[in-house]
Amino acid sequence: MAARIRFLLVLLVLLAGGGAGAADRVDVTLVLAADVSRSVDEEEFRLQREGIATAITDARVLNAIRSGQHGAIAICFVEWSGVGQQLVVADWAVIHDLPSAEAVAKIVRTAPRSYYGSTAIGSAIDFSMRQLRRAPVKSERRVIDVSGDGTNVSGPPVTIARDAAVESDITVNGLAILSAVPNPFNPDHTHPPGGLEEYYRKNVTGGVGSFAMVVEGFQTFAEAMINKLIREIAALP
Repeated sequence: MAARIRFLLVLLVLLAGGGAGAADRVDVTLVLAADVSRSVDEEEFRLQREGIATAITDARVLNAIRSGQHGAIAICFVEWSGVGQQLVVADWAVIHDLPSAEAVAKIVRTAPRSYYGSTAIGSAIDFSMRQLRRAPVKSERRVIDVSGDGTNVSGPPVTIARDAAVESDITVNGLAILSAVPNPFNPDHTHPPGGLEEYYRKNVTGGVGSFAMVVEGFQTFAEAMINKLIREIAALP
């Protein structure tokens, strides 16, 4: 009897969700992996969080979602810093309309900051891969979206983690956040030879249709994230 009741409850939840919100297939499963290392101060942290929340609920992003074959995507938002410092802030959620997007955005805006450690991009990619493996829905495209303001300085080499993701048919995209002033303790961390965008392009991104974008500081993070999400959702070249 208890098993039958549980089955009926699950059935009612699925029927109540309806449409794309209850779909077992989406157009893309996407891990948003945001850097919260010590180089990201509190103002920058808030701008990053608000930028992600704004992008998820933006009308242009929602239109891109609706234009897909399934009219839905699944998002998992994680924050990362040093080795062993990765946390799921907003767990997997299917987004198919404004209310479902706002539910995720509310968590992004209100959850406490996760870390203040060093920068382990390779560990962040490894962690994001594990989240994709446990995604509750299926999709033809799996993407890890890494945003950060510096190079990998701790943990496994980022190229090894990136290559492992690519071998698993996962696309890794990058959003390089430029700093006006080099890090005083390690200038090459925020201003590596050739620039941070080129570092992301060569070391972080990989897979089918992968790309790196640049944002000129946290003040314009929201608009950059909107453009990046649209490109990822629509699989634009």
